[in-house]
Amino acid sequence: MSMRCDNLANHLLIALPSLADPHFARGVALICQHDDNGAMGVVVNQPSEYTLGEVLAQMEIDTDDSQLTALPVLSGGPVHPERGFVIHDDERGWDSSLQVGRSLYLTTSRDILEAMARGDGPRNALVALGCAGWGAGQLEQELAENSWLTVPADAAVLFDTPLEQRWQLAASRIGVDLFRLAGYSGHA
Repeated sequence: MSMRCDNLANHLLIALPSLADPHFARGVALICQHDDNGAMGVVVNQPSEYTLGEVLAQMEIDTDDSQLTALPVLSGGPVHPERGFVIHDDERGWDSSLQVGRSLYLTTSRDILEAMARGDGPRNALVALGCAGWGAGQLEQELAENSWLTVPADAAVLFDTPLEQRWQLAASRIGVDLFRLAGYSGHA
């Protein structure tokens, strides 16, 4: 029996405190694609060990923007950890782009990073290495097991909120205080 739930593209998945998978503990993931074949998303609140400057240097993209080079690159998930994923709000026709929602896009091509390095990139952008994938029915199963909350994607959570506050703020959008949920142990 297959369980069908609504298409969750353009939603944030918020890991409930009971979710033990270390890739997703206290994670917030933007679901970028979701259909009968499965789902793909990017974790948007876990820093990697890299800065954007290090990633640009490795790609031989020059920039003198010290604010840009200091930005943390996110650890977007365990799938394709060597690939870059840029979540942004710029509707220009970048190569390899997917529209996630209204004014929300996922781009995996070099051109957007080159534009950012020139100072001509999106107004708001997150850069992640890796993504998360769910096979057919897997995300529906995890939702049925109460591993995740879902809320509509929110630009303020994605672009205006410090990484360490995104988990709690995203849940508060639907009135949930994750720190008060039964079974939560640990500290902020």
